[in-house]
Amino acid sequence: MPEDRLSTTLSALADPTRRAILARLSLGEASVGELAEPFEMSLPAVSKHLKVLERAGLISRGREAQWRPCRLEAAPLRDVNSWLDSYRRFWEEKFDRLDAYLQELQKVDPDAEKN
Repeated sequence: MPEDRLSTTLSALADPTRRAILARLSLGEASVGELAEPFEMSLPAVSKHLKVLERAGLISRGREAQWRPCRLEAAPLRDVNSWLDSYRRFWEEKFDRLDAYLQELQKVDPDAEKN
């Protein structure tokens, strides 16, 4: 059964190494060697992470002579953001109601703010 794009993206984002790679690529293109520098792992291990990111559509790889730069592709991140928006609204509404409730309590007991 094929995974949906959101599941694939979230799965790729679940790993801290892959998130760090994406953070580095947000600064601009980089080679596999440049991406591997901050990690204590082999180039083949970094390449496996890159393949996961590429399958999720989060990065693309170019070819410029001998250099194969990796680039961040933001479209899947927009999909995640859209999905999270409904939950963000849910929590904002909950916090707004909690804030209103706490303000109401303070009107009833003005000394509660001092404790």
